[in-house]
Amino acid sequence: MVSVDEVKYCVAFSGIAGIGRVRVSQLREYFGSLQDAWNAPQSELKQAGLDSRTIAAVTAARPGISPEAEMEKLERYGVRALVYDDPLYPSRLKEIYDYPPVLYVRGSLPAEDEPGLAIVGTRRPTIYGRQVTEEIVADLARSGMVIVSGLARGIDSVAHRAALDAGGKTVAVFASGLDIVYPGENTRLAQTIMERGALVSEHPLGVKPRPESFPLRNRIMSGLSLGVLVVEAGEKSGALITAHQAVEQNREVFAVPGSILSPASQGTNRLIQEGAKLVRDYADVLQELNLTIVAQQAEFKEFSPADGVESAVLTQLSSEPNHIDEICRRSGLAMPEVSSTLAMLELKGIARQVGSMNYVLARRS
Repeated sequence: MVSVDEVKYCVAFSGIAGIGRVRVSQLREYFGSLQDAWNAPQSELKQAGLDSRTIAAVTAARPGISPEAEMEKLERYGVRALVYDDPLYPSRLKEIYDYPPVLYVRGSLPAEDEPGLAIVGTRRPTIYGRQVTEEIVADLARSGMVIVSGLARGIDSVAHRAALDAGGKTVAVFASGLDIVYPGENTRLAQTIMERGALVSEHPLGVKPRPESFPLRNRIMSGLSLGVLVVEAGEKSGALITAHQAVEQNREVFAVPGSILSPASQGTNRLIQEGAKLVRDYADVLQELNLTIVAQQAEFKEFSPADGVESAVLTQLSSEPNHIDEICRRSGLAMPEVSSTLAMLELKGIARQVGSMNYVLARRS
């Protein structure tokens, strides 16, 4: 169990420029506690291994930061501060080299066994970009995938909304403190995400977004996820930075192809040339991540078979075509029973005939 004091002083240090994972680890290792490090004189900070620039930043900032006041502020805003040792700190994020020493959270983080995928792309998507994002994200969300993005205009916002509309979970990573929604037009969207998922940041409350904060934010997006899907990105898009960070973090990189004549697809097409997985639909993502079965399970999360016959037929269906004769043989049921049950499952949108009396599980909309 992490002590309250350790969290409090980790929060205090997170408000000082230049104090990240490496510095926090140095201080904790040398002093034994961050409280002692917070109260240490410059000479001891130097002995702990901090450089002169960082020492100057610490000594200049400490008089203006009250650890107690920072914790009270977090409580007022309903923000939790998770430090690395906290059992609730996301384990996937711990895998990356430069994980945040403190992760600020509003809402509920997904469970550890819920897979996440980061969605990034241009802030000025085409109609095509919006359409494919909505379709792919909706199907991924229904399949149990948590959608992670950055709440920015364009593809980020489309991805968050598509996940919510599909009844799925989504996480928004801020480049500012969690009390500052950027852009402001997404305030209502942020509120909905918080109610149905989580808002996260490495920045204390009150920190405004700066240009350099966005690439840093993106490493958290990919760090929380199994992979990154890029939908529409120009040659110099920030989304490409996220893709390269994902590679460094040993995450999968996916890209939706686009027209070779569209500037919005120059970056995504190049990613595919460089080895990113080409994505035509949600199944390509799940297959690459070995999560195809998740989709199947999620399709019927809210469906209860009417009787034992319906249940027996359902167990013989999958995404692969299965002939009615084979369904009869494996289920041990008579042809009339299987035929009428399949017809009923088709009416319910659960099964679908794909030709020549072969049946598959239907993708529910």
